[in-house]
Amino acid sequence: MRCRLIGSALVFSIAMIVSGCASSEEWAEWRSHSSHFASGQHATFSLRNREGSAPRVARSDIDVARSENWWGKAITVSPDQIFQN
Repeated sequence: MRCRLIGSALVFSIAMIVSGCASSEEWAEWRSHSSHFASGQHATFSLRNREGSAPRVARSDIDVARSENWWGKAITVSPDQIFQN
């Protein structure tokens, strides 16, 4: 019984670790930069716009992203969804 419990815990732990892994493209993108985010504004934008939620993009976000060369998965919005700040 104890062996079965330890085996189940091990399988569960491995499944949790593997499910959090990034794809090879994501790892390559991550390795090509010296930090996770280009700046504090990049971090704030990324935390505000998580997958599964409606994107909130300001005109200033677009300008800063271009000037700082932000990287990562691009968020696509229509021009009428971009708000002025």
